[in-house]
Amino acid sequence: MFFTYLRRELRRRRKAALVVASGLALGIALVIVVTSVSAGMGKAQDKVLQSLYGLGTDMTVTKAAAPTASSSDRPRFRFDAQDNDSDAEQSTDRVMVQGFETLSAATVATVGEQSGVADAAGGLSLRVIKINGQFTRGQFRQGESGGSGGGGRQRGEAGGSARPQGEVQGGGADFDVDNYSVYGADVTEPELGPLTSSTISSGRTFKTSETDGKVAVVDSAYAKEKSLKVGSTLTISGVTFSVIGIATADSGDAAANVYIPLAQAQTLADAKSKVTTIYVKATDSQKIDSVKATIQKNVSGTTVTTSADLADTVSGSLSTASSLAADVGKWLSIAVLIAAFLVAGLLTSSAVSRRVREFGTLKALGWKSGRVTRQVVGEAVVNGLLGGALGIALGLAGAYAVTAISPTLQAQLGAGAGVGGGQGGPGGGGFGRRAAARTLDVALTAPVSVTTVAVAVALAVAGGLIAGAFGGWRASRLRPADALRRVE
Repeated sequence: MFFTYLRRELRRRRKAALVVASGLALGIALVIVVTSVSAGMGKAQDKVLQSLYGLGTDMTVTKAAAPTASSSDRPRFRFDAQDNDSDAEQSTDRVMVQGFETLSAATVATVGEQSGVADAAGGLSLRVIKINGQFTRGQFRQGESGGSGGGGRQRGEAGGSARPQGEVQGGGADFDVDNYSVYGADVTEPELGPLTSSTISSGRTFKTSETDGKVAVVDSAYAKEKSLKVGSTLTISGVTFSVIGIATADSGDAAANVYIPLAQAQTLADAKSKVTTIYVKATDSQKIDSVKATIQKNVSGTTVTTSADLADTVSGSLSTASSLAADVGKWLSIAVLIAAFLVAGLLTSSAVSRRVREFGTLKALGWKSGRVTRQVVGEAVVNGLLGGALGIALGLAGAYAVTAISPTLQAQLGAGAGVGGGQGGPGGGGFGRRAAARTLDVALTAPVSVTTVAVAVALAVAGGLIAGAFGGWRASRLRPADALRRVE
């Protein structure tokens, strides 16, 4: 009887049911789109952060002191004078530690022993400045005497001796300056560090046995610029490295131009048993803040930076859009949803007032107030489910449209991004590097999860119940005698 009457009433009042369902559908669709776009923003931010630190890295530890460069830290280049006719090519390079601040390699073990730390690995970020070129000897050409008569002789006598007239033609210096970054990786910890944010597109990565090997993995962009490939050789400060792999950054710029084993990097920079950054993986990603506090308390003189800290330094349209989606979009969807619920309730209540004679007759025939209320609530819940189905369809269509269009957002990583102590420059590697201003383009998607759909269904049922509560309350208050005296 309940379902028969329900089906008949919904069919008889199709337009009113469609209006209620449409209002709920718009609110639910907006919630789905905003939730999906927010999830896409989160994925885009993770992609940007992945270009700044390695996969599996929850936080980094750097030296707390601000990096300062003394006059002795400035690179000095010396070239020998060539006293022969051949213009020989000269080359020299200098290897410097990024940021001029280092930690003892023993600190890596200390950090790894802290509660909540699953693993820790050190890395050394270097900057190499290479100057290569040659001096060219100029040619002196004798010129004619400047004038006749005694004027010239008088000038010569006054000056004590006569200077030859002529000029030097040609000659000079032609030098090329190459400035690139090198990262010393702990090859025994392949799952930690900035190299894990790149994919080996050619060759292979380091073996755990190559702790002191003269091998290198080169970023694909730098390899293309310098015409390097697997099997090529690369000389750094007189040490020749064999290129064993080409790495392509998964997102944005690579952490470094060249990756070499940590021991080799320490030797090149004369920084034995030193690291610039310690990459840390926590045992539980939900307890990162407590692990950070533990390290800061027990390991003095260090600064701990998490992905949340680094995310605050990302600006640009991605950051703006993320804020809008998280703040304006969230409150807008809530406001629209509340408005949809209120409209659905008012429309249902209004429909009850137009059915006073009908409900009065049903009560006169023996229907209890609870049965009348259940009938009204049942109709409202069906309208809510219909609105939910329509809203889910509209929300999925909106999310698909955003993913299909894939609008490009920009994430700007300025010099202020070095919140972890500033170890490193562009390609310095890790949370702690102070990156030069650069912009990453990230395509926005709107993934829809099963949880989002489940929430939409729950909202649809809640909307129907709220609307039914309004109408059921009105219907339960009707008295048969009063209802039968009213005319529709």
